[in-house]
Amino acid sequence: SHRSLIGAALAEGVSNIQRLQPSADIEATLKAIEALGAEVTAVGDVLQIKGASWSGVADSVGKADQQKTAERCLTFPCGESGSTLRFMIPIAMLWEGHKVFEGKGRLPERPLTEYLNNFDRLGLAYEYGGKLPLATSAQLKAGHYRLKGNESSQYLTGLLMALPLLEGDSVIEVVGELESKDYVTLTLEVLQAHGIVVETENPQHYNIKGRQRYKATTHTVEGDYSQAAFWVVAGLLGQSPLNCRGLRPDSSQADKRLLEVVQRMGGQLNFEGDSLMVTPSKTNGTVIDASQCPDLMPALAVLASISQGESLIINGQRLRIKESDRIKSTVALLKSLGGQVEETEDGMRIWGQETLRGGTVDSFNDHRIVMAAAAASVKCQQAVNIRGAAAVGKSYPKFFEDFASLGGQCHGTL
Repeated sequence: SHRSLIGAALAEGVSNIQRLQPSADIEATLKAIEALGAEVTAVGDVLQIKGASWSGVADSVGKADQQKTAERCLTFPCGESGSTLRFMIPIAMLWEGHKVFEGKGRLPERPLTEYLNNFDRLGLAYEYGGKLPLATSAQLKAGHYRLKGNESSQYLTGLLMALPLLEGDSVIEVVGELESKDYVTLTLEVLQAHGIVVETENPQHYNIKGRQRYKATTHTVEGDYSQAAFWVVAGLLGQSPLNCRGLRPDSSQADKRLLEVVQRMGGQLNFEGDSLMVTPSKTNGTVIDASQCPDLMPALAVLASISQGESLIINGQRLRIKESDRIKSTVALLKSLGGQVEETEDGMRIWGQETLRGGTVDSFNDHRIVMAAAAASVKCQQAVNIRGAAAVGKSYPKFFEDFASLGGQCHGTL
């Protein structure tokens, strides 16, 4: 959804986005593209976006308007959305004028190291005191960018979307193994849909020709495997088959790896078209590598806690720089519900049991912890009370409506 919105905002003409689901994170990106000058109109269940003009595209802008543009200040309130922040920094730097990026919750402390290192090397000035706000009047330069592959693929996505619009050619070099590489595949698919060409030798090297132009197109947003994970787990733990509709079996989403992990654990999953049927199953513990799909870990940790035997989550160092320290918050969640779990440096060790006790859990202001707690309640002997459940609005405001529609009992206020 983020990529589709930004691609449409950079395109010449009007793009249509179908099946976009509202959330706090998506609202942050909508506000960001509107700050750039994109025009957003809802027509039924379709969002129409007229692309924004920037100085490299709008050659006919008069000198007075150019000076006015150079003097303006663009503010980007990114909320708690890491995608909005990291995608928009290089894109906003296509524009002249002063740019300020703000955030709330844990976002101000989340790292921007890979951008700042490249800005220092390329002589792009900025103001940053170790946490947001980040301010800059610099404009992005074509050149050679180097990114470490083990922090976030969001840096790479932001640059891949911005650099084709510059006059010169650029190269992005990824140092070390690229984690969450499937998210970059999603980015390349959106770029291709807009007519943008990126030459990819391998996941470590990208050649980007300058002077390209985004073409308007129509996007239909896929069903989200990151959110489906909680329903898949709830369905496996429940008593009746559950059908998740709108999921592409051939999706490039990183979190489609959910299917492989669940089936390896013994879960019964079957596709019929774009519908995934989840059958209640007894599952077994396994080793889960979090490096390529870190957002699945809270849901899979819940499944592991109700699986036979021992499970080990590894290579999850990046979980510590999410909306919460997701290693600590997931371990705390399971312990609060009576699970047997031990924190490790890069993940956790979980000993499965037949049921959980239930009890009161803290959301740590993390939407995925809220949804994991709700999924766990299916196998809890007592009710689960979630403090800070409103955090679910970050990505899935209707989660508890869907939970209730499937037979879940929930009450309280968000």
